[in-house]
Amino acid sequence: MKLTDNVLRSFRVAKVFRENSDKINCFDFSPNGETRVQLFLLPPGRPKRTLYSKKYGVDLIRYTHAANTVVYSSNKIDDTIRYLSLHDNKYIRYFPGHTKRVVALSMSPVDDTFISGSLDKTIRLWDLRSPNCQGLMHLQGKPVCSFDPEGLIFAAGVNSEMVKLYDLRSFDKGPFATFKMQYDRTCEWTGLKFSNDGKLILISTNGGFIRLIDAFKGAVLHTFGGYNNSKAVTLEASFTPDSQFIMIGSEDGKIHVWNGESGMKVAVLDGKHTGPITCLQFNPKFMTFASACSNMAFWLPTIDD
Repeated sequence: MKLTDNVLRSFRVAKVFRENSDKINCFDFSPNGETRVQLFLLPPGRPKRTLYSKKYGVDLIRYTHAANTVVYSSNKIDDTIRYLSLHDNKYIRYFPGHTKRVVALSMSPVDDTFISGSLDKTIRLWDLRSPNCQGLMHLQGKPVCSFDPEGLIFAAGVNSEMVKLYDLRSFDKGPFATFKMQYDRTCEWTGLKFSNDGKLILISTNGGFIRLIDAFKGAVLHTFGGYNNSKAVTLEASFTPDSQFIMIGSEDGKIHVWNGESGMKVAVLDGKHTGPITCLQFNPKFMTFASACSNMAFWLPTIDD
């Protein structure tokens, strides 16, 4: 099935998980699309099992290339990043270095490299095989960062006003491109993602808009708004896997979808969420997506287009 405006409008909640009472901080699909970090198996969608990290807490979490291991940042005790085996719930390695909360975490799509950005105004480059930081960049403000889909470059959003592109092989020489955006004092950037075709970058904010920019020229292609975020919540925005559509949840529990080429809003989906939708991702392999507040909802299309 191909994603079209009509198919997206037809998505309905197929299953809701209400095991949680607190806000879900983060979730991630495995690269093969078959499991999600809270480990609901797809399909049929029953909770597979629960892994606890009560001591350290879990804030951001990302699958590695092995479907049974993850890296995650903590929200208690310290700001060390942890590498965890889901198979036996044991830590493989610790990555110490950040001195404040980690606010960005991105796994390379091609190898064991990952990057992290922190409120300590640094971006660190890591290799899963070593506890030592492989590279360190000092910035002027809070960073957001992400790898491109080929794992050759990464983008860093700095001070909520510029995007810097770095070649992974020579990042210590500085950015090879810098795109300056219009600064908006009403909000700050909370996320940065590449589309799967590598042509677009999506910038999330804790305000009432998100921006789509050209990954090669830095030009703002569209600014998407018209959704509720009056309390400056960090809402996750995502591309669909075909890079054609952009989605974001809102504080009133609805999901807004735009066509990335035309900039037109194509759907507003109501999942009956009880709070702000802080997590939203499309499955990389299957025609389904998940959204979360304190509940987790899985969505399926109801028409063939």
